Amino acid sequence: MDESYNNRTSLVKGAKDIAKEAKRHAAKKVSKVVNRAADEYSSQRNYSQFQNEDEDDDDRCYAYTQPDGNGHFPSSRTANDEDGEDYASDATEGHDDEDEIYEGEYQGVPSYTDAKPRDGQVSLGQPVSDSLRDRKELELERQADEEELAQQYELIMQECCHGRFQWQLFFVLGMALMSDGVEVFVVGFVLPSAEIDMCVPNSGAGWLGSIVYLGMMVGAFFWGGLSDRVGRKQCLLIAMSVNGFFSFLSSFVQGYGMFLFCRMFSGFGIGGAVPIVFPYFAEFLAREKRGEHLSWLCMFWMIGGIYASAMAWLIIPHYGWSFSMGSAYQFHSWRVFVVVCALPCVCAVVALTFMPESPRFFLEMGKHDEAWMVLKQIHDTNMRARGEPEKVFTVNRIKLPKHLDELVEMQSDSANPVAKVLFRIRTELRGIWLTFMRCFNYPVKDNTIKLAFVWFTLSFGYYGLSVWFPDVIHHLQSDEYASRVKTHNNERTEDFTFNFTLENQIHTNGVFVNDRFISMKLKSVTFIDSTFQNCYFDDVSTVGSLFKNCTFVEAFFYNTDIDDSKLVGSRVINSSFHHNKTGCQMTFDDDYSAYWVYFVNFLGTLAVLPGNIVSALLMDKIGRLSMLGGSMVLSGISCFFLWFGTSESMMIFMLCLYNGLSISAWNSLDVVTAELYPTDRRGTGFGFCNALCKLAAVLGNLIFGSLVGITKAIPILLASAVLVGGGLVGLRLPDTRSNVLM
Repeated sequence: MDESYNNRTSLVKGAKDIAKEAKRHAAKKVSKVVNRAADEYSSQRNYSQFQNEDEDDDDRCYAYTQPDGNGHFPSSRTANDEDGEDYASDATEGHDDEDEIYEGEYQGVPSYTDAKPRDGQVSLGQPVSDSLRDRKELELERQADEEELAQQYELIMQECCHGRFQWQLFFVLGMALMSDGVEVFVVGFVLPSAEIDMCVPNSGAGWLGSIVYLGMMVGAFFWGGLSDRVGRKQCLLIAMSVNGFFSFLSSFVQGYGMFLFCRMFSGFGIGGAVPIVFPYFAEFLAREKRGEHLSWLCMFWMIGGIYASAMAWLIIPHYGWSFSMGSAYQFHSWRVFVVVCALPCVCAVVALTFMPESPRFFLEMGKHDEAWMVLKQIHDTNMRARGEPEKVFTVNRIKLPKHLDELVEMQSDSANPVAKVLFRIRTELRGIWLTFMRCFNYPVKDNTIKLAFVWFTLSFGYYGLSVWFPDVIHHLQSDEYASRVKTHNNERTEDFTFNFTLENQIHTNGVFVNDRFISMKLKSVTFIDSTFQNCYFDDVSTVGSLFKNCTFVEAFFYNTDIDDSKLVGSRVINSSFHHNKTGCQMTFDDDYSAYWVYFVNFLGTLAVLPGNIVSALLMDKIGRLSMLGGSMVLSGISCFFLWFGTSESMMIFMLCLYNGLSISAWNSLDVVTAELYPTDRRGTGFGFCNALCKLAAVLGNLIFGSLVGITKAIPILLASAVLVGGGLVGLRLPDTRSNVLM
């Protein structure tokens, strides 16, 4: 202790005039440097001589030398010099205003260039150059900066308060999330009508649902990863624009292949909604508000489903809402429905242009001034709404995380524009992939694996049963419809005019002579081994009707849709066809089954409203994990009640119960995923999990759909197993209720 005290005293005397020019905190820095030098000298380490000859305004020169044998630094001052007391006073109580200097100016510490260390050594008091430091050490320093920034950012968001700005952003992002819900339901609603209108063969049926989910899967990964590189707002704006454009275009194209292409890119665009919306909104919320308000945001997905069901109910069955240009261009009511369903996306794009980029993303990119301006905008907007416009935003400086140098391949300025675009795309894709691989680095690797498993199992069970429920209901309806079929055997009619609808009938060994079929419809009518002689067919439409092994003798067909596909094994003798209807005819004017399907989906979507409210109110009280695991386990248990679903009403009740229980798991999972990943990987991690969600949806649709009408045991056991297993894994995730956004 005495030796250290003598060393400090000697250096103090030698640095008297320098200390007078330093601030109070500068003097403290000098003291720390001296303590370090004394400690290293006591451990017998050798230092090169520091020679520092800086001239000040008075042309005075001071030199730092090695300590002498007694551990003292030589000085031109004596121990009882009165100026030594002046230094002590300056170091502890400040200095004159005219001597004040700014932080960062010369403070008496030897510079790196004036005193060059030996190889492998660094000058005392100088920061180590990044080029001389290990990358792992730099990453640890960046992690420490991130933790400090997260704490400071939380305090800033608390100062900005929760008010008008967050509610404005809430409704804007809600419209984007609503568009995602609409897109999911549009597929199921337009699929039957689109396949009939475009004459899709059985081999091509079902491709629409799969191709849309495929586009959403790729889009989720791409837009989520890109949002970590170019920004949340910009990516979301582009993704929603892609969705809106191709949604509108798909309503006008006529070919099924082109329609699939447009819907695939529409899904690719909307795939970026969920992976961006939740991280984007979470970065504008303080910790105590995050869970609740992210849960309220989830309600817009439900609103999207209700909107799609209601519009389908009101529009699609009204086939009078259509027009045609000859036989080549048909614009039926389901196309009107597609246009109407694109309106939420258009509204989201327009409103999003007035919203700022995430300040948390700006800070991650090192854009301090841009982040500060956005935070000030949030503060001022909320303060004006609270009636306190005079309140000043007190934040001056915000911590920026250390940026690690990366090798970047540069493109020549002389390259052609196409090469530049391709180079940029390749660079961004490579960056997205590298960011994705970092999601499997410590400390987020375990969380990524667990989240991926929970997302996959929840999606597999939810979408699988969501397809299975309506198909089972439709199967029950078909069985009931088939049980009411009317059978006519060996009938004979002559000189009779049929000008009404025949439905759900089977005619076997019938004979029709000089009969007239005029302006009529045949719905699910089958003629077997029947004979038509001198019959006249005018303006006849057939839906689900066939002529099997029938004989037509001198029959006349005008403006009908009866062709070879309807004449199965039949013979046509001396008969003529004139002005046959081309294309597939949409003739379900009196079919109320469409209303029933849309109404069932409407009830199933509306059933999630109580679950949404409960999850929003309890998210921050009982915790994300308890709600996630509990909801998935309860949903799995509820599947066993499907054994008792022997009627339509019972199956509808089970559908509503299952949707109401599972929605809390979805809300919790969205919140946990947004909070577990750091800012530089939040969009990428969320996008990866959401892409797995869409993959599981496709697999669930295929597997569960193939079991309809075959067995109940496999769907029930499979859904229960994956939901309970996913819920138990979800309980092993770290609790994020008290986390700040890293």
